Amino acid sequence: DPTGSAAEDDEESLAAEVAEHDEELAAEVAALEDELAETRAELLEKDEEIDELTSKLARVRADFSNYKERAKQKQEDIRERASEALVERVTPVRNDLLRALDQEEGSDLRPGVESTLEKFDEVLADEGVESIDPAPGDDVDPARHQVMLRVESDQPGGTVHEVYEPGYEMGDRVVSEAKVTVSADEE
Repeated sequence: DPTGSAAEDDEESLAAEVAEHDEELAAEVAALEDELAETRAELLEKDEEIDELTSKLARVRADFSNYKERAKQKQEDIRERASEALVERVTPVRNDLLRALDQEEGSDLRPGVESTLEKFDEVLADEGVESIDPAPGDDVDPARHQVMLRVESDQPGGTVHEVYEPGYEMGDRVVSEAKVTVSADEE
């Protein structure tokens, strides 16, 4: 039957076309899957690169922050040392003024020396300088007091008898020790 054979030919032809189309689709799907895998690999690589750069940025920021803090601390240390050096140079002048006041009872110079001493003390206070001026009977602090002499005294043995020259401190650093006489131990 010629119609049967034509139908069979059509079926075979259609089956061949479908098979060819399936092969083309399979090849296209395989190519797209390969492209997708390649794109995913590139994306993963870029994500890793982003993570690495983000980590580097965080380290650079931390390093810079640490640098700024160190620079700030260094500036503060320099300022403190400069202030301490100045204080070491000017406190002997203050002590000379104090001695001048002790010598010049009733002198015309006394009000001027007192005024100068007050201004001097204001400048020192502005720099954070405090006087070390122990009272008679206070315990001797070797870190803050320099014992000049042991004397007979009505103060308990081994305590401050008199301050010969006050000392000075800035914060927790002693710039100069107070020079003191100490009462001798009773024997």
